Amino acid sequence: MTRKPTHPGTVFLEDVMKPLNLSVTDTARMLGVSRKTLSEFINEKSSLSPEMALRISKATNTSVESWMNMQQKLTLWNARKHEPNNVIPFPLNTAQEG
Repeated sequence: MTRKPTHPGTVFLEDVMKPLNLSVTDTARMLGVSRKTLSEFINEKSSLSPEMALRISKATNTSVESWMNMQQKLTLWNARKHEPNNVIPFPLNTAQEG
């Protein structure tokens, strides 16, 4: 199993907030979200929503897709840890129409 992808909230905290010396309160105000919402995100208590990705993208002049891709990689990594074992593959139709 590969290394767990970094949560986008950690990336935002370490690569945006800390270098700019921004507090949670100031950052939340600038993003137009509650302090609680931002705190839960940067402390990995909540996933990145498309709405938050849009806000971060706009505030940092980065692509919304790059932020959503980080979340998707983490979400899929977590899902693979709990991959279902009761799935029966669909039969493949080998008959050809012609």
